[in-house]
Formats: sequence, structure tokens, C-alpha cells
Amino acid sequence: MTPPNNKQYAYYPGCSLKASASAYERSAMAVAEQLGLHFVEIDDWNCCGATEYFSLNKLPAYSLVARNLAIAASQPTRELAAPCSACYLNLRKTDTHMRQEPKLKEQVNRALAAGGLHYEPGTLRVRHLLDVIIEDVGYEAIAARVSRPLAGLRVAPYYGCLIVRPYADADPEYPTHMDRLLEVLGATVVDFPMKAHCCGGHMTQISEDTAFELIRRILHNAAAYQADVIVTVCPMCQLNLDAYQGNVNRRFGTAFNLPTLYFTQMMGLAFGLQPEALGIGSEIVPARTALDKIGQVQPEAPRQPRRRDKDALPMPSLGRR
Repeated sequence: MTPPNNKQYAYYPGCSLKASASAYERSAMAVAEQLGLHFVEIDDWNCCGATEYFSLNKLPAYSLVARNLAIAASQPTRELAAPCSACYLNLRKTDTHMRQEPKLKEQVNRALAAGGLHYEPGTLRVRHLLDVIIEDVGYEAIAARVSRPLAGLRVAPYYGCLIVRPYADADPEYPTHMDRLLEVLGATVVDFPMKAHCCGGHMTQISEDTAFELIRRILHNAAAYQADVIVTVCPMCQLNLDAYQGNVNRRFGTAFNLPTLYFTQMMGLAFGLQPEALGIGSEIVPARTALDKIGQVQPEAPRQPRRRDKDALPMPSLGRR
């Protein structure tokens, strides 16, 4: 089957995909090849500074990110894709704020000039990998690539807090575009009220009490809806739910055993690719037992109306003007 797309994108991997989240990059590139998407990694990119840097020193933080934008803008394409949610947010935020704040634009470009660079905000369209795949390939073309449907696998789609706020068109409290993607792949998508709640980010290094409670709530919610696997789009989210699951169990006396995989790994499996080629097996909570359920279809119980989880943090009701 001929891949449905031949579009080229500038690609910003970020630090995690070259280290702890290498399975994300492996699976993303494998899926991209199947879909005819071409990602060209930008030259000499640097760390985006994660999220905390902006609260410590604003100008260096924006300049650090803008350097990547300036380098990416030298490539022929005007599309910049980032798989990491934190990287995506920082790139998008920097481009947006430079466009909205002339003084910031001037200061950042003065800093970039020291390295012979300049960035004109609005030059690039910064996008998360999930949006690139869904919007540019489309559900129908993705469905056409499925050779091994994920039937029998119950998945909890976990978006995290960064790709749905503040720039996404999706409902920031209950997005559904990844839900639909996973359904196209043949999986059973469980209701998951905490799908857009924060995993705690780097809070594990600052306050374990806070971090582990946030992680516990997400795991509890997925387990309560009988998910076999949590599927995420962010390396920080995957790390927290996977690497610290044992800590959470010891802290709270729980027995969670929920593997956390990337949406690209689920796509690769549905496309018939081998698990090893997708980095499956590198996760700390093994996914093999859960993935063995693929093809073992059970009668589906009637889906209950979505209800607010009792452990969810209180959220204000924001009326639209």
C-alpha cells in the first residue's frame, strides 16, 4: 500500500527522545515511514529549558527556545513538529509571545544576534506530533494502514496538561481526538475523567508527597475504569506514570500494574510492526501481558455516563463570553 502522504516537516526531538524516551522516537519514526511523513531533524538544536526555566529568568528562557526556532526557520519547510509536550508548549509559547510582545521580540533577537541568528515570529507553524498525524494524515488513511487491530485491549488515553492548554482547539478538560485515533486502531477506549490532569511534571524532584499523590490519582482512575494500558503523548508523563508507579504502590499500599506506552507504539502495533522495532520492552512496568490481550475480544459492557472522579481536583467552571 502506498503511504498516503509525502509531506516534510522540521523535527525538534528534544532531550528526552534521545535518552529516556528513545522508544517514543523509534516508534514515531517507524510510524512516520508507514504514513509517508518525512521528519528532518533540525541541526544543532538545544534543550528547550523544560518548564521551570521560564519562572527563573524570562529572557534567557525565551532566547534559548528561540534559537531552535531560528535554526528550524532556515529549513525549506514552515512546519515544525515536536513529539514532547513540554517542548511543543515552549516552542509554541515563544513564537506566540514574540509575536504579541514587540519588546520581547527585540530583546530575544538581540540575544540571538550574538550567535548570528534571527527569528521572525510567525515564520513557523509549531505543532505537536499527535496533531500532525491526525490532521495531516487523517483517521481514514490511518485506518487503511491497520493490519492488526488492537481489539480486546482496553486503553486509557492520557493527554496530560500541556498539549490541551492553552493553544489546542480541543476541550481542555476532556479532549477526544486521541480517543478517536485509538478507536480507529481497534482498541476499546475507556472513559477516563483525569485524561487531561497534570502528572506532576518534575515535582518528583521537589515534593514527593505532592508528586506521588498526583500520579496515584491518575493510576487509580485508569484502574477504576479497567484499563489494560495507559497511552500518552508526552515523555514526562510516561516517565512519571511508569518509573514512579512502584514508589506510589509502596507509599499508598496500592498494587497498580499499569503499563504506560506512547500513542505511536500503539499505532505501530496496529500497523503490524514488531514490538521490538517500536521500543516496547524498554518500559519499567512491562506491557507484554497486557498486549497479549490483543485479539481476545470480550463482550463489551454498556458504557456508563461519564462522571466526575471523586479524587479529581476541583476545577472552576469558566463561562464563555
